[in-house]
Amino acid sequence: MTAPLASRPFTPVTLAGEHVRLEPLAPHHADALWEVASDPALWTFTPTPIRSRDDFEVYLRTALAETDVGSTLAFATCSRSTGAVVGSTRFANYVPEHARVEIGWTWIARDWQRTAVNTEAKRLMLSHAFETLGVHRVELKTDARNLRSRAAIARLGAVEEGILRGHMRLPDGTRRDTVYFSILAPEWTAVRDDLDARLRRVASAP
Repeated sequence: MTAPLASRPFTPVTLAGEHVRLEPLAPHHADALWEVASDPALWTFTPTPIRSRDDFEVYLRTALAETDVGSTLAFATCSRSTGAVVGSTRFANYVPEHARVEIGWTWIARDWQRTAVNTEAKRLMLSHAFETLGVHRVELKTDARNLRSRAAIARLGAVEEGILRGHMRLPDGTRRDTVYFSILAPEWTAVRDDLDARLRRVASAP
């Protein structure tokens, strides 16, 4: 059964699993996150690329301010096995009258990509969205050119819905086509079971 919609969905919360701990983003994460964010390859397809520590500080302050007012909930993504801060992700664009929310703004250190960390982080966030926030629809989106991201979202069990052409203006003045995906509440049980099976396979691997 789906829980009722929360009146203030983005109250800070820590989401923890076997492989990953999602901590509400805080100023003390800055130095560790900058070690990850300083890799320019992470920002190839993003509309707000990080080219310097100053860029990162603006990005961080914006995320913290939006979290403070409850319009987003940004996390620091931490490895449970090492304690290292390996990236960030967030909830945003909650529309209570339509019971939908977006998961995005996700970036992870290259050494941790395609590991159980990202899979379990999404599992935890989807569970929070459907079972605690009580939404009907979770949205995810990415640059149409980012084939790796598109494949990763599809592996979660999200349905690719289509491309919004010329959807965003990029810093160089060009326009980005954006691919939208979604998972609906009636699909969540099957998606959850598949993610859990994938995580069990990781845990049992030699």
